[in-house]
Amino acid sequence: MNLCDAGELQTLLARHGFHFSKSMGQNFLIDPQIPASIAASSQADSSCGVLEIGPGAGCLTVELARRAGKVVSVELDAALLPILAEAAPYPNVEILPADVMNLDLESLVREKFPGLTPIVCANLPYNITTPVLTKLVQVPAFQSITVLLQREVAQRLSAPQGSGDGGAFTLFLQYYMETSLLFDVPRDRFLPPPKVHSAVLRCVRRQKPAVEPEDEALFFRLIRGAFLLRRKTLVNSLAAAFPEKEKPVIAAAVEACGLPASIRGEKLTLEDFARLTPFFQ
Repeated sequence: MNLCDAGELQTLLARHGFHFSKSMGQNFLIDPQIPASIAASSQADSSCGVLEIGPGAGCLTVELARRAGKVVSVELDAALLPILAEAAPYPNVEILPADVMNLDLESLVREKFPGLTPIVCANLPYNITTPVLTKLVQVPAFQSITVLLQREVAQRLSAPQGSGDGGAFTLFLQYYMETSLLFDVPRDRFLPPPKVHSAVLRCVRRQKPAVEPEDEALFFRLIRGAFLLRRKTLVNSLAAAFPEKEKPVIAAAVEACGLPASIRGEKLTLEDFARLTPFFQ
């Protein structure tokens, strides 16, 4: 069965009475080169346990099963379970009916991937990208995350720090991971085609965070505060985020870090925020 052949895929889905759900962001790949390239980019091999989120009809699942020691595919839509059972009948594949946001992923890793290196590879539903990535990053066991995302989001998350193209979540992600944009996927490679183009983002966990702030919680509060009023200067944005601090004190802290008074938060790097953190303790 060629799961990436639009005709065969539609026949399979129709046989099971499946209907696409917009609310679940279901768009299935119909170009066999794409799932093969995503799986290869994940660098999955027999030493890896792969967590896949939202396997859909299973085209990426099959490619991962051919490479990895074990694949656990988490699928929320019960209507897809019999389709996956038919499409990916591999002994090293386990289909887990669940909402990934409700799972204890650290327990899952311990239970499902003993002796294996845990990684993530998935075609993520676009409407849950940020919360899912946040949850995945916070599980130290996952050594890499290779995901198909909306292209605009992938570009933002891989943007160089201080370029002005990223956001608070970009810095959060790059604090823990090294990010790289691998390749684009046009919208016509999906059934049904989404409204936007997609791209593959790869994140590899750093051996230690990119910087070592004195107070990590305060460090991330500063980052969020810097993007609170994105069109305003860093001083004005931080003044809104830290009402307990007087604006002249904030301005003096920014100056003490060697930053221009007119700079915006989007122009700061993780190193800049780490230097700024002690002034807000």
